[in-house]
Amino acid sequence: MSKTINRRLTRELKSIIQNPLTNPRVYTTPLEHNILEWHYVIEGSRDTPYEGGFYWGKLIFPKEYPLKPPSVIMLTPNGRFRTGKKLCLSMSDFHPESWNPMWSVSTIITGLISFMVETAPTLGSVDPPTSEAQKKNYAQLSLDFNVRDPKFSNLFPELVDLQKKNMEERIKTMGPGSIAKTNEELEKMANGASEGAIDIHVLLTGFAGILAVLSIIFAVLYI
Repeated sequence: MSKTINRRLTRELKSIIQNPLTNPRVYTTPLEHNILEWHYVIEGSRDTPYEGGFYWGKLIFPKEYPLKPPSVIMLTPNGRFRTGKKLCLSMSDFHPESWNPMWSVSTIITGLISFMVETAPTLGSVDPPTSEAQKKNYAQLSLDFNVRDPKFSNLFPELVDLQKKNMEERIKTMGPGSIAKTNEELEKMANGASEGAIDIHVLLTGFAGILAVLSIIFAVLYI
């Protein structure tokens, strides 16, 4: 990897730490041993079907960056984009002719957010489009879905803690029966996800284990 791209991405990392995207909030971090792969989590925009969701994805930068654009991929089922597939966006590697080397990680993610709340089809979008109700359902389950992936848990520990707190509150409010319902909804969500994006069976097995533990904790503390 050239010193140019390393300096550029290191500078962008410092910039986004000092001035994070907040409307909506976005979490970003490169892999510890590969600065060419960045992971992001977008909180769903307010007053949209994505509100309350946490949408995990990644940017894969070419060695020629910033002269060439990155690949943009979404990993969380969301109802707008297919998971595990490169997205055709004006700031992605599908359109190098429209790429501007002055654009940054923040620019790319801001553009992705804008396109996400639109309905225009593109290569990588879900076809046929999902309903607004389905998108809202995906939003509610998104954090539960993400936390069972070891890479997500390692990159975003603060969101893992948030999911645990949310689950505990859910059990307090709705009772242990909410565990089975959540697991059932995750099954449906997994069946609708793109093949190969995440190891679905491993995810569900692990999540079921966490739900069982939380159910026992609830029984001990509140029954």
